[in-house]
Amino acid sequence: GVPADKVKTALFMATSLMGAFVGAMILMRLNSVQAQQGDGQEFEYIIAAVVGGNLMTGGYGSVIGASLGALIMAVSKNGIPAAQWNQDGRYIFLGAVLLVAVLVNNYVRRKANEQR
Repeated sequence: GVPADKVKTALFMATSLMGAFVGAMILMRLNSVQAQQGDGQEFEYIIAAVVGGNLMTGGYGSVIGASLGALIMAVSKNGIPAAQWNQDGRYIFLGAVLLVAVLVNNYVRRKANEQR
């Protein structure tokens, strides 16, 4: 079979390597490093993953789905200020998007379980 422990270790190592690579890219782009970069944006990252089709409970997801979720988040992040909504309106929108994504996710999972 597949050596699960080795695969898991390799994936954790690859993820940390990519995180270090992204940090280095930000360093080169901004010519500085801020330890607080990204703090407080966890809500947005979770929404991007869930909108992209990743299960809240884990165990299923895809890179393409997460990328589409991130694209939707980027459009909302840039489009809402362009529409001259205030920042509170943006968070209300994000909460509604998360609620819809979770409800659709649960519906699809329930239908898939019925088919089995």
